[in-house]
Amino acid sequence: MGLVVLINSESTVREKVRTAFEQRKPSGYSVKMVATQERALESLNFELPEVVIINCNDPKISYREIVEAVKKDAWLHSFGMIGVYDGQTQDERTIIEEFGELNLLVMLDKSRIVSHLSKSVSIIVENRQLIFQRELATHLSSHSSGSFEIDNDPLAVPVYAGIAVTSLMQQGYLAAEHKFGLQMALSELMINAIEHGNCGISYEEKNEELSGGKSVVDIILERCKDPEIEAKRVHFEWESRRDSSSFLIRDQGEGFDVSKVRTQIEGQDHMRPHGRGIKMAELSGAELSYNEKGNEVQLTFQHPEYSERGTPEGFAGDEVLFTRKGDVVFREGEKGDFLYYISSGHFKVTHSGKTVGELSPADVFMGEMSFLLNNRRSATVTADKNGKLVRVSRKSFVQAMKNYPHYGIFLSKLLAHKLTRSNTQLTQLSS
Repeated sequence: MGLVVLINSESTVREKVRTAFEQRKPSGYSVKMVATQERALESLNFELPEVVIINCNDPKISYREIVEAVKKDAWLHSFGMIGVYDGQTQDERTIIEEFGELNLLVMLDKSRIVSHLSKSVSIIVENRQLIFQRELATHLSSHSSGSFEIDNDPLAVPVYAGIAVTSLMQQGYLAAEHKFGLQMALSELMINAIEHGNCGISYEEKNEELSGGKSVVDIILERCKDPEIEAKRVHFEWESRRDSSSFLIRDQGEGFDVSKVRTQIEGQDHMRPHGRGIKMAELSGAELSYNEKGNEVQLTFQHPEYSERGTPEGFAGDEVLFTRKGDVVFREGEKGDFLYYISSGHFKVTHSGKTVGELSPADVFMGEMSFLLNNRRSATVTADKNGKLVRVSRKSFVQAMKNYPHYGIFLSKLLAHKLTRSNTQLTQLSS
């Protein structure tokens, strides 16, 4: 069972959140609503939520004081945050900067709570391993990465962009004041991939539909009534290293004439609807390049000198393994001398020749039970597709736990999730 906490005293916001979760709530999660600052901090400290929704326009609760309390306490960095604000009286960019390096993954205007909130929470829950990954990468590893297959839903796009950009900022590679611009650029390019790539909506068709009173979401929903279009996905991946970070967005459409579009948008305002993603990406300071077909774009962001970090104290010196389909990571009966941090890929777990489970980046680690208990491996793990692992030695793991004891709570939560999943699978098999 997971927990979502709403920090809010306004009745109108509370009812909107309740309505949103009546429509869709992540399976196995409960929602707790707290209406005072004291109860909010108590809940964050002792109830270990995985998602925190905070009303940044609350007349009785100071979001700034809560943000400062979380910043000062490393124990409180293990949840994803959603900020709710009033777009008519507050500046979204300013609020984002105030949250700094915290896990603020998306900002929602109050008017969008019902339509956007449950989807945003579901995405965060489904990708909760990236919150752990970012925390680990802050001190223990020299890079982070992630990948998503995104359906044709523009409402979900800001969350995926937020996860990637927050990761970059937490590692010290992006200043807080630049987060908003890069996140907007990525969001616009992903929406372009959905609109013009997967759904094949031309600029002329979009103008005609918008002038007729339809929204972009309406147009996309109409196109996705075609099963062939609905099945298409946008691939989004990123990787951060010391000198630079790269973001790749690829759709399944026919592509477009990149040079023609660049000529059309040259000199126009960056908030014009046509080519806005390209203009915003250039303004963010990222280098933009397309493939020949025009259905894949890569942004490369060079890290400024002020963001240089010292060598992480944990896993940075350990061996990085690139696995291919069919590679055996470790075998049943071997000594469990190493823990494996799953950066990417998918892995099959077998015992006595029978498949008993699977592992992915959502599990964060593999082989932790035999590693922690000094036992031999109880199963064989084989790569199902290409992937990347960091092989962590016992010495570096123990040293990291000594230096950063709060990471122990992350490991405990991971083990608890795995145990719950194993119990569920065992119950299903028994029945």
